[in-house]
Amino acid sequence: MNIAKKFIFTLFSTTMAFSAWAVSLDDAKQQGLIGEMKNGYLGVVVNSTETQSLVNDINEKRKNIYLNLARKNEITMEQVMALAGEKAISKTQSGHFIQNSAGQWVKK
Repeated sequence: MNIAKKFIFTLFSTTMAFSAWAVSLDDAKQQGLIGEMKNGYLGVVVNSTETQSLVNDINEKRKNIYLNLARKNEITMEQVMALAGEKAISKTQSGHFIQNSAGQWVKK
């Protein structure tokens, strides 16, 4: 298996790991409280303590996974974040929020 396939497999596995938060994450996305950013992290669309806590928790876990992927595949953290952001935005359901290149929240 070449490096690209290993990386995509690992990234897919990572996405599956995020399903552990599926209920609260999906609920927050469905309600338009959070959205996906092109840097591979979640962002807060509507600020609240609960929303910020959820985003902080998930982003910290994503950061650790991205660091491990970068080290394992000998690529930069920025490359991993760009790939993860691209994948997360492409997988975002229609009607959920994504951040555009101007930094504004828009519905996909």
